[in-house]
Amino acid sequence: MKWLRRRGSGSPESPGRTGKTSKTSKSEDRKYLEEFIATRRGVEAYVEPQTAVSATTIVLVAADGEWTRRPVPDAATAFTWAHKHGIPCYDVNLMGYPKRMREWNGGA
Repeated sequence: MKWLRRRGSGSPESPGRTGKTSKTSKSEDRKYLEEFIATRRGVEAYVEPQTAVSATTIVLVAADGEWTRRPVPDAATAFTWAHKHGIPCYDVNLMGYPKRMREWNGGA
């Protein structure tokens, strides 16, 4: 599967990342997401659509609310990838974010 990296993208979990579109960074994203699934319980995926300022992304949320986000080429790729890894996958526009994710962030 192809994966994208936006220029200048980064996240709180990965300060200093430059967002270069290389095979290495795409592979690192996949490995990171797979490690997240393997090391947390009850992981679900939420697909965020492309907007004017961001690419399509997948958000993984663990049972305790811990979460991470990475860019993907499109929603179909995200759903296929989640299915391949045996985790539920939802369209965030239809389902919203789970309460546990908001609680993890310190909100209600």
